[in-house]
Amino acid sequence: MTATSAPNSAATGAVSTSQVGIAILGYGTVGSQVLRLMHENADAFFHRIGAEVAVRGVAVSNVEKHKGSLADELGLLTDDARALIARSDVDLVVEVIGGIDYPRELVLDALRGGKSVVTANKALVAAHSEELAKAAEESGVDLYFEAAVAAAIPVVGPLRRSLAGDQVQSVAGIVNGTTNFILDAMDSTGASYDDMLAEATRLGYAEADPTADVEGHDAASKAAILASLAFHTRVTADDVFCEGITKITADDIEAAKSAGYTIKLLAICERLKDAEGNEFVSARVHPTLVPREHPLASVSKSFNAVFVEAEAAGRLMFYGNGAGGNPTASAVLGDIVGAARNKVTGGRAPGESTYANLPIASFGDVPTRYHIDLEIEDRVGVLAELAKTFAEHGVSLRTLRQEEKNGGARLIVVTHTATERELAQTVEVIAKADYVKHVNSVIRLVSE
Repeated sequence: MTATSAPNSAATGAVSTSQVGIAILGYGTVGSQVLRLMHENADAFFHRIGAEVAVRGVAVSNVEKHKGSLADELGLLTDDARALIARSDVDLVVEVIGGIDYPRELVLDALRGGKSVVTANKALVAAHSEELAKAAEESGVDLYFEAAVAAAIPVVGPLRRSLAGDQVQSVAGIVNGTTNFILDAMDSTGASYDDMLAEATRLGYAEADPTADVEGHDAASKAAILASLAFHTRVTADDVFCEGITKITADDIEAAKSAGYTIKLLAICERLKDAEGNEFVSARVHPTLVPREHPLASVSKSFNAVFVEAEAAGRLMFYGNGAGGNPTASAVLGDIVGAARNKVTGGRAPGESTYANLPIASFGDVPTRYHIDLEIEDRVGVLAELAKTFAEHGVSLRTLRQEEKNGGARLIVVTHTATERELAQTVEVIAKADYVKHVNSVIRLVSE
């Protein structure tokens, strides 16, 4: 790598020399690996791009904190991100800071300044995709964000390019490694949520503040991105129904096991039709019971897996490391190669596609199934009353399993598919029934 200037050609959008100048914003787990790999593989990058990659600087909030690092040894550290972005010899900006407000300002500065951007920031892309895409389009530059969803697993690229001629029906999967580690450990050990969260924190799978992961917000941002790409419709994180895993207990895990399921936090994005044939988009994140024979059930530890179902391609599965410095850096580097190659040739990557502009379905209208764990009175007629209540709300029962418990009975109910509204209203009525002592849990299942 070198730090020599490389002026741009305004006429073609291509760089006029054999260098592409890069600014890296952020030097944490991902940023440091991006710089290391670019430095160690400079010759390979030259051949893949058709030009030399020249890192002009690495912006950090505290230069002293990174003394002795590779970025320091190469003389690249700066605490002035805006000045770095504005340099005339910077063609491409890599944002790996995290957060929303400050990175948004920097990314917009870069795009409006005619610099292509590679970002790993799912929260930023999910919250401000329209604004970012507009800025990129107006400046004729690229916005790449493969690393924003499932790190090294190539999901964004196939949705933007490989499946661009197909009609995607659904995208669903495990897109958060922290929650998958916790639920997988609870399933295999029988331990509590609190114990496994503590273990995930000790091993570095969970942040000191794990809220974004365990409450489902991280997965919701990724679901918004996937739904937007899959259905050519702008979907933001605010459009995604979100429920985390903090209420999942060891008893829930055991009940799922007994019924032949495991519990996973799934992001589910679907193209739906109503009775009149009108199309809608649904995106949601919540704990979900998955049959143990389903491929998602075997996704263990912090791994991710995403299923895409398309009209012509059928069912596709993407699996691998969905988090961590090296896997995320791999996705960032892939985007750097693509964006830098476009700078050299004057080409552009596919931009935002929202031509379909499908309405977002009301969550109450979304079809789903419920697994309901109840404590009821152990007396004649209770099951008949329960079945009557379900029938009155248009919900069909698939299975009932009863166990004796503490002078009463524990009842596990699995429904057939109904709307979220119908099922929620049914549970609300049942919870108030005089024969119900307690509703232990209500967990959705993979649709039939």
